[in-house]
Amino acid sequence: MRKIYCLFTLLLALSFQLNAQDIPQQDLDSITLTGTRIDLPFRENSRTINIVTAADIKNSAAVNVADLLQQVAGVDIRRRGTGGSQADLHIRGGGFDQTLLLIDGIKMDDAQTGHHTMNAALPIEVIERIEIIKGPAARVFGQNAFTGAINIVTKKNLNNTVSTNVETGSFGQLNGNVTAGAALENSSHIVHVGRVTSEGYRNNSDYDNSNYFLKSVFNKKEQPIEMIATFFERKFGAENFYTTNPDWNEYEETQNSLIAFTTTFRTNKLKIQPRVYWKRNQDMFLLKRFEPNFFRNFHISDKIGAEANASYTSELGITGFGVDISKIYLRSNNLGNRNRFMTNVFLEHRFSLLENKLDITPGVALTYFSDFKFHAFPGLDIGFDISSNLKAYGNIGYTYRIPTYTDLYYSDPRTNGNPDLAPEEAFAQELGIKYIAPKFRATLAVFNRDAKNLIDYIRPNATETIFTATNITEVNTKGLEFDAAYNFKLNGFTQTLAFGYANLDDNILDQNEELSRYSLNTLKHQYTTRFSTQLFKNMRQNIVYKYAERTTGQTYNVWDASLVWRLKQMELTITASNIFDADYIETGFTPMPPSNVLFGLRYNFQ
Repeated sequence: MRKIYCLFTLLLALSFQLNAQDIPQQDLDSITLTGTRIDLPFRENSRTINIVTAADIKNSAAVNVADLLQQVAGVDIRRRGTGGSQADLHIRGGGFDQTLLLIDGIKMDDAQTGHHTMNAALPIEVIERIEIIKGPAARVFGQNAFTGAINIVTKKNLNNTVSTNVETGSFGQLNGNVTAGAALENSSHIVHVGRVTSEGYRNNSDYDNSNYFLKSVFNKKEQPIEMIATFFERKFGAENFYTTNPDWNEYEETQNSLIAFTTTFRTNKLKIQPRVYWKRNQDMFLLKRFEPNFFRNFHISDKIGAEANASYTSELGITGFGVDISKIYLRSNNLGNRNRFMTNVFLEHRFSLLENKLDITPGVALTYFSDFKFHAFPGLDIGFDISSNLKAYGNIGYTYRIPTYTDLYYSDPRTNGNPDLAPEEAFAQELGIKYIAPKFRATLAVFNRDAKNLIDYIRPNATETIFTATNITEVNTKGLEFDAAYNFKLNGFTQTLAFGYANLDDNILDQNEELSRYSLNTLKHQYTTRFSTQLFKNMRQNIVYKYAERTTGQTYNVWDASLVWRLKQMELTITASNIFDADYIETGFTPMPPSNVLFGLRYNFQ
């Protein structure tokens, strides 16, 4: 630890010799939200939405999306180690199956299990911003947006540039990537290739992960067609991810890929955006890494879909509507061969009244599943502009989630799925107020969620060892969230202080804890702070503090920090994680890494 502190001090001293350079903060008013069906400027939306901008990403001291999202109040990323090998995504106390991830609006849900959601997370080098939609406002996305949705928006172009990055540090970490952009006469392209590796911070925690990303726009002069293609492969030791046996050395390999084509037709009043896509996920798990025949699960899931989203502007307001049709195929040695046909139709209309001070948006999502039939989930959003900077809003609506194939059909010596499960449902309400000004922004929201038919794994008595998936648990969740950021100038440079707080109160109704495997491990109290400063020439410092108190009684404080030293086209970075060596577990039985440091060198070719 002394070496880390000395190195930080040395770089601070060197920074006095460099030329001045400030990082501009992106004005939220310039952002048009694309993850809300009806495209709206950030200021005008009447929903609880967090925006993680490109500047926030650069100043986050995070090296992947999982680490980045941990800094957002109300979002709980439960990791099992470093490198983003496996992380579960939770919003407001919901399970990892109850949060939807989107890439440029493309749904990345996985029918096998929500454990694979973050397999689709992009490298931060190609991300423009992240839109986080919480509560009943996410209902328009349909299936899996039970507690919220996260839309990762990729960069539009990188002009003609090439950026290379090499990192090395604790636990034998060795990372490298290349990101290139090309703007041609009638097309543009972004390419990213990366690999992150580590020997591991404990027994059987090594990983070798590869990332490939391609985004192209063709026919720019006439009718542009956008293509996005991804392929992510992860190979990692999964020590005690699912068991407590120290001799088994669990191991897992996953592959996740996406290819999609999108175009947009526009007139003065009408916008139509059709898309076709194919998403694929492959998962292989070994209970004993060096004895693959002992217990092996192997699953391949494919989702092929077509959708069209549209909005129409008239004297009565803006109407958003669309349809998403998809077919899912699963091949598994444990879950069997399955397929499902899905159709999701949504409709909402935004009325603007009282000289545009009051907006009212009723909407409904209608969904058909070949194995769960029809479901309708209505909702309502209301907003009122108290002043040009202050807005009050409220949301109310129904959300749902159909069981995964793991819930329905999984089987091992201690767990049985249940093919007779019903969908989970919830009725949620929310009230909020937001203030947006150039130097200061803040949002305060209170919410309530009454959920029923939640899927629990239970046993008939205390002597029985087999748990069976059952619709039995009802949960009432109340909470409060506060999010704020303040930008100010010091020595001619922009300084940013951002902080957030979330409180959750979960109450499981009619549950016998002795017979249930359902364990609430939510963040009862969550506090995050990020202080990004530039006090010296060409040097920027970022300090991130995270406090967590879980319903299990565990509390922990984690400090991260980073330094970025810029010299013309070169950047030197130091990222220190868990600086004060906190001992904590985010989920399961896997302790998180001790204090560690990562050194990086980036060079930009213009």
